[in-house]
Parts: sequence; structure tokens; C-alpha cells
Amino acid sequence: MGHLVLVGLPGVGKTTLARALAERWHTEALDTDDVLASAVGASAARYLRDEGETSYRTRELEALRVVLDEASDAVIATGGGIVCSSGARAALSEAFTLWLDCDDDVILARLGDGDRPLLAAGPAEGLKRLRSEREEWYREVSRGRIDTSAPLDEVVAHVAREVDRLTR
Repeated sequence: MGHLVLVGLPGVGKTTLARALAERWHTEALDTDDVLASAVGASAARYLRDEGETSYRTRELEALRVVLDEASDAVIATGGGIVCSSGARAALSEAFTLWLDCDDDVILARLGDGDRPLLAAGPAEGLKRLRSEREEWYREVSRGRIDTSAPLDEVVAHVAREVDRLTR
């Protein structure tokens, strides 16, 4: 299969979908936030809060490179802001990357009270800002956009069809 990398805003379902797809395809699910956390000894959210976004993006790019280099066959979930780094965008453009997206109302309901430092000041306004800043980059690095509003089993089936169609 190779790599399938999932990008998108916080709360679109990257980690959940990566796990479901990996189970379907009998492969590994990896998450760049987990790799980053293991490297720095703190959660991705805590590291971002404590060290700032510049340091976080550097570590995030390192985590992306690790999963792309070390795993030959995996579904990879990324942090929502991975596209903010030009180095990460270059790596994502060379990988088989899909952009996951859905309406902001769905995202906000999924996020609930989760630990999202970049949305802490006001989730709805923050999400709108992140979408505005990142949407072009998601489009730039991806082979397609997948709406994740539907139930998980439907999204998994849709992604499987899209991957099949795009890899023929």
C-alpha cells in the first residue's frame, strides 16, 4: 500500500480515520503527534503551549520525516497545522496525501473541551482563522478532499474508493 497521509483541521477525524483505515487494510496507523510527544517527553499540546509554535513546527516536521522514512506501509495522521511549515508541505506533496474536511459546526461538536491550544481563546473564531490560513495549503499538498461529516464506516468506505481511484 505504501503511505497514506491524512491532513486537515483539528477535529476532522484524522487520527480516528487513520486507525480505522489501518485496521481495514491490515497495516499500521501512525500519528505525528504521538511521535512528537515521544521525542519531547510531553504531549503535543503541552509542548506547543510551553515551547511556542516555532519550536513546535520544527519538531512536527521531524516527526513527519520519521514516520515517512521509517514506516514503509502505514496510514499517517498529522497534526492540523503541519501544513504551516514549507518543509512539511514539500514532504506532504511527495507523499500520497488526502485532505480531510467537514463543516465547522461538526468540528466544534467533535472537539468539545479537548486540549487545543490554538483554539483556546475562542474555538469558533479560532477555527475560522485556522481554516482561512491553512485551506490553500491543504489543497496544495493533497490529491483530494474528503468530507468526514458522515458516520465513520461511510467515510472509511469513501476513502478506500478514492484511494483505489487515485492510484489506478
